[in-house]
Amino acid sequence: MADDNKASRARSKSALLRQLMQVREFHRSVVDGGAAAPRARLLALWQSRRLAATYRDFEAQPRYQDAVRFFLEDLYGPRDFAQRDADVEKLYPLMSRMLPAAALDALTGALELHALTQELDAAMLATLCDALKLNETLTPEMWAEAYRQTGRRDDRERQIALTVRAGRQLDVVVKKPMVYTLVLLARGPARAAGFGELQDFVERGFRSFRGMDGAADFIAAVQARETSLMQGLFKGDMPAEWQHDPGAVSVADLPA
Repeated sequence: MADDNKASRARSKSALLRQLMQVREFHRSVVDGGAAAPRARLLALWQSRRLAATYRDFEAQPRYQDAVRFFLEDLYGPRDFAQRDADVEKLYPLMSRMLPAAALDALTGALELHALTQELDAAMLATLCDALKLNETLTPEMWAEAYRQTGRRDDRERQIALTVRAGRQLDVVVKKPMVYTLVLLARGPARAAGFGELQDFVERGFRSFRGMDGAADFIAAVQARETSLMQGLFKGDMPAEWQHDPGAVSVADLPA
């Protein structure tokens, strides 16, 4: 049993390091790439607004508000996550030793989703800029066409599967009192060491999922809606309501 646990932790540590390297490569090639950076933020803003429109019914319910906002602002928003991702990489040796296997698996799953999402966003951005000549305004029609032209349906299906898996893993981990206690105890040392942004991110994620008192309904809705949307987009369909919600976004809409 002890050997099995060690092997499990070794696999989790190896996977976590691999995800960290992928995220770093994305920042090097796209986010820090100069001219493309504003358009990358424009893409992130449109996608954040699309998700807000898709899950507005959940955000209207107090039970789910924090979780929806965590997804929109901390996972898919137009913010620059470079500092948070750099903090994770710096803390990797400590986290890999101290975190329970379940928590390490949850973090690895979230990073795998993050890395794949950024990879797909980079491919979308290339299509938008090269084929569709994105400049300062991104419309729903442009986004839907870029989605179809970029293709990679297998990766889109995997993105949904990873989202569901990450949600389920986090839903399990936040119910473990020891893990939550460790997160809270880390607040002072993390901020004193300059890792406050990462600490705040972790705490928001824990609070949002603990507050749902069970995430099964929300996760099931995400799986069903994102799968239906993906299937429609690859058939050439675009939800009519996108014309007004989220509508078009421009560089002027980007937060300072």
